[in-house]
Amino acid sequence: MPAASHPVQHHFWAIFAVFLRLGLTSFGGPIAHLGYFRQEFVYKRQWLSEQAYAELLALCQFLPGPASSQVGIAIGLQRGGAAGALAAWLGFTLPSALALFCFALYLHDLSNSFGSNWLHGLKVLAVAVVAQAILGMGKTLCPDIPRKTLAFVVCLILLWLPGAGWQLLAIGLGALAGKFILTLPPLKNDSTPLQAVISKPLAGLLLLTFFLLLLLLPVLANLFHQPALWLFDSFYRSGALVFGGGHVVLPLLEAELVPDMVSQDTFLAGYGAAQAVPGPLFTFSAFLGAFAVPNHSPWLGALIALSAIFLPAFILVLGVLPFWSELRKRHGVRQALSGVNAAVVGVLLAAFIQPVLSSAILSMQDLLLALLSFALLQFTRIPPYLLVLLCAVAAGLGWH
Repeated sequence: MPAASHPVQHHFWAIFAVFLRLGLTSFGGPIAHLGYFRQEFVYKRQWLSEQAYAELLALCQFLPGPASSQVGIAIGLQRGGAAGALAAWLGFTLPSALALFCFALYLHDLSNSFGSNWLHGLKVLAVAVVAQAILGMGKTLCPDIPRKTLAFVVCLILLWLPGAGWQLLAIGLGALAGKFILTLPPLKNDSTPLQAVISKPLAGLLLLTFFLLLLLLPVLANLFHQPALWLFDSFYRSGALVFGGGHVVLPLLEAELVPDMVSQDTFLAGYGAAQAVPGPLFTFSAFLGAFAVPNHSPWLGALIALSAIFLPAFILVLGVLPFWSELRKRHGVRQALSGVNAAVVGVLLAAFIQPVLSSAILSMQDLLLALLSFALLQFTRIPPYLLVLLCAVAAGLGWH
């Protein structure tokens, strides 16, 4: 196993260039992204050791937010400080964000030119993508009967009581259940090779800022009734409360935006299109932001949504890292997080049933196309953009 070189400060543009290449080529979702990062930064460049990379994974899976983007931010932070973290995020995020924003700009023209049937194909693809995410997350996050039961109970609650508020309560229920019901094995290694980079007082200030924004933004949005402020609040809360991976942002954003700002058909079509681009799934926010603020520039809406949904990831990585060596040893914290992770599987399962499945599968042909897409995702290495093209063309030719 290669040993990491001694930590050095890398230039902003050097870090940006490395992550830009990854942002242009990293297809396959969060798990694949983490594999690309490991190959690039542990084996090829030796920026950090295998143990340090494993600790970054554990830290970012502990935090809410997009795990692969947070790992990238943390690697940039370790190598170039706060500027390095920004460079890593920009490089990895810009390609897919720009692609999805352009898709939003020309969605209406494409529908007029080719008809609306092809959009239905993207909704069918969303069924396969979410089904695969549930299967993979279920195996990892719900490995035993108590956690499977917790996920199932959360799913039933949200099917009965849909909405963003009930989703948050369900996640809180998962934390309580994990703390008082679940049992976990003790940690095998009590040390961490990560560098804190910033001081604990500054980290504490960042964590305070995270919670103040989470509490005050909804109040300010309701008080001033500004569309841009409302949009920032919606996407900040979604980014701050996503546990378990990028796919879990689907139910949170759906509860926030549909149908008031974005139609359900457009929402699911954009989610399907997001599977065709490399980079983080959270750049779906650029697509949604382009639609979400009527009578405002789509550029402004996309920029607000994109920055707001990723801001919690930045704050939490920088704020928690100095405390991570102590926090990771707390058994109760690990239990609560395990319960939260099981609960988010239930949140995603409820979203899969309603609205993803119920709005996309309208015929036997839709079901067959969804099953074919799932099989190709699960058992082959077909490039994601080809699968998107397959579903769009199949639906566009009237096969639904």
